[in-house]
Amino acid sequence: MALAFDEFGRPFIILKEQEQKTRLRGLDAQKANISAGRTVARILRTSLGPKGMDKMLQSPDGDVTITNDGATILEQMDVDNQIAKLMVELSRSQDYEIGDGTTGVVVVAGALLEQAEKLLERGIHPIRIAEGYEMASRIAVEHLEHIAQKFDFGVTNLEPLIQTCMTTLSSKIVNRCKRSLAEISVKAVIAVADLERKDVNLDLIKVEGKVGGKLEDTELIYGIVVDKDMSHPQMPKQIEDAKIAILTCPFEPPKPKTKHKVDIDTVEKFQTLRKQEQQYFDDMVQKCKDVGATLVICQWGFDDEANHLLMHRNLPAVRWVGGVELELIAIATGGRIVPRFQELTPEKLGKAGLVREKSFGTTKDRMLYIEHCANSRAVTIFIRGGNKMIIEETKRSIHDALCVARNLIRNNSIVYGGGSAEISCSIAVEAAADRYPGVEQYAIRAFADALDSIPMALAENSGLQPIETLSAVKSQQIKENNPHCGIDCNDIGTNDMSEQNVFETLIGKQQQILLATQVVKMILKIDDVISPSDY
Repeated sequence: MALAFDEFGRPFIILKEQEQKTRLRGLDAQKANISAGRTVARILRTSLGPKGMDKMLQSPDGDVTITNDGATILEQMDVDNQIAKLMVELSRSQDYEIGDGTTGVVVVAGALLEQAEKLLERGIHPIRIAEGYEMASRIAVEHLEHIAQKFDFGVTNLEPLIQTCMTTLSSKIVNRCKRSLAEISVKAVIAVADLERKDVNLDLIKVEGKVGGKLEDTELIYGIVVDKDMSHPQMPKQIEDAKIAILTCPFEPPKPKTKHKVDIDTVEKFQTLRKQEQQYFDDMVQKCKDVGATLVICQWGFDDEANHLLMHRNLPAVRWVGGVELELIAIATGGRIVPRFQELTPEKLGKAGLVREKSFGTTKDRMLYIEHCANSRAVTIFIRGGNKMIIEETKRSIHDALCVARNLIRNNSIVYGGGSAEISCSIAVEAAADRYPGVEQYAIRAFADALDSIPMALAENSGLQPIETLSAVKSQQIKENNPHCGIDCNDIGTNDMSEQNVFETLIGKQQQILLATQVVKMILKIDDVISPSDY
């Protein structure tokens, strides 16, 4: 690149020709890759912990998202660099597998890359660094097993689950309502969980939101909420002991599949056609009445004539209900989805104790509540909030809390939060490094230093002196041999996380370390970046 001036003295830059550009190889490529990974981690670092900051993301079409959920930030960032894309994938895989800890996993990976750069500058081969990291990650994961605690909970004792979900929600925008939201999340998971098999199907929990009201109005409904109203304003707004016909066939005369044309040249023919159509509508409504249905929920629309007829025959109906909602209604009410009117039988009807239409605020937005269902395995978390962004962020926060509760039902082992688990692992890995005589011991010590990045970031984001706070907590852990000492982010006055009730799931923490190590190993092994113009 060279600087030149035109005849008027204005500077302009001359770029080298494409053919003369050299592609990155060897140590330069590794350093460039590490730099890209660290940049992504640096963006997320300030979002970590209960006092972490939020990011505002603007999409190309002007939509604004405010969040501190690591997976969402990286998902919506416009990333071109290939290594940065690997970090995005890392956060996404943590989200898919665990659902929580998406920010922490990227911060750990960034710290590992930072330490690797120092080792590369000392002349240590990247393969030896990768092997050392692999050994250290195994030591850390085994140590987590050692310091983990089992805790018992049951349908009557949900407090431990609620406390763990509160830890997750404390780092979100919604932390002022973390107690009520944690209770709602735990009750929802318990409602759909199979505790004998230790299995939870989160698809049975529907999360719905409506702008208006305040966050405290968020409620758990043992049933389904559908963002629809009755198809006719004069239909009853409340039905008790409802028998629901769930249809995927429309209230309209059948249409031929092929192209068709009907020629009507006389009034008699038109009247015959109209009579025939009316007969179709009559038969359809009568079939629903005959099987004993008191409410019809239809996937498709129906025209005014069918709507008028349904109203006159005292058969309330809801139209344009989506396929996913239809499935949830069928699961909750114990009904069957019926594709043809001819197949409708009394056994295929769903049963609900109460179906009511509820309106909100002055806009009179209406929604349908289907409650006291025959099978309460499907539930809805109904969120209220001041604006769309609050509702979307609450949905993301509740998703994290639901995942944490699910993970605890699958495996009820916990470690303590506040960076205490990372500090304890760091001490254990540092001590284990002496047992390895080879070059790998440098990488193992570097891994221990990288683990300190989480408590350091927590202290930094809480406005504390990071190095001073970390040193004090680390020495306290070693002196008292207490792996529960962490960063007192909320300034409660104790560093013991067991007293503060700050827990995290064991499998979530182990997954963070394993995934971060795998991705960093992959990045270290790249020594040549080949772009399309190079071949």
